[in-house]
Amino acid sequence: MLRFVHHLPPGPSKEKQRLIFVDRDGVINVDPIGDYVKSRKDFTFEAGAIEALQLLVKKGYQIIIISNQAGIGDGVYTESDLQDIHTHMIDALEKNHIPVRSAHYCLHGKQAGCSCRKPQTGLFEDATKNIVFSKSETYFIGDKNTDVEAGKRFGIKTIFVRTGHGPYDEAKLKAPYLPDLIAENILDAVEKLPQ
Repeated sequence: MLRFVHHLPPGPSKEKQRLIFVDRDGVINVDPIGDYVKSRKDFTFEAGAIEALQLLVKKGYQIIIISNQAGIGDGVYTESDLQDIHTHMIDALEKNHIPVRSAHYCLHGKQAGCSCRKPQTGLFEDATKNIVFSKSETYFIGDKNTDVEAGKRFGIKTIFVRTGHGPYDEAKLKAPYLPDLIAENILDAVEKLPQ
């Protein structure tokens, strides 16, 4: 099940776009480890996230959010809850002059065996339909070893951050799915990106 709940009008179809993929929970917002962000009251931006996303815009990146939301498939919260959380996040980002090109979520439960739940690449494939971009110049920022694996499987570069699940998942990073960079948080990751 692939969903995107927000998108900007696509850029010119033949012009190469500068994309960056960003995980949501644990990277953009605080991840309540062992639980889920189930409503907007549970949503808090990670320290430095707004500044980092503003810097991405200044560097000319188009932001695409890629996120597993197994709590929906597992019956913990609803797709309507996700929509409300997402609207709350997007409104806050827009107030800070941060456009998001699109956001793509896997709504399946953890045991669904779907093609969209990271580390599978279905969300990335859905996000990049009809977009011209260079995989060799594209990054995915995530806090789980499965984020790194998904990015590598899709053929892009990855940055692993030590927020969210980062402290728990860093020891799980194994070849051939090793990140190109490791950063303390999203702001540190963005500061390490090329201009």
